[in-house]
Amino acid sequence: MTESAAAVATRPAPSVGEPEAGNLIFCTTCGNKMAPNAAACPKCGAPNAGAAPRTSEKGFLPAVLLCFFFGVFGFHRFYVGKIGTGVLQLLTLGGLGIWSFIDFIMILVGNFKDGDGLPLKR
Repeated sequence: MTESAAAVATRPAPSVGEPEAGNLIFCTTCGNKMAPNAAACPKCGAPNAGAAPRTSEKGFLPAVLLCFFFGVFGFHRFYVGKIGTGVLQLLTLGGLGIWSFIDFIMILVGNFKDGDGLPLKR
């Protein structure tokens, strides 16, 4: 076996989900290597400006319509994956309409998040 083939054979393979060494970028704050799609530096926690912002798979329009027509029953919360608060809205009739009205405004202005804390897809 040639020397280069032996070096390749003994090199440990990257673990699953770990980028190869050639695909890494450097953190602008601490200089640590990190994946180009990482949301933040694993060492210092500084946000990665080059990473694409993540959004929910749940859509804005279905959430708005569900909240407008069935907000007092919490259907919009079930839709986005907030099951616990959906049940609470169902039992309290949307906080007597106040909670569902606030949710409606939050959805319209874009501050409503899904169950994973991601903004709704526009």
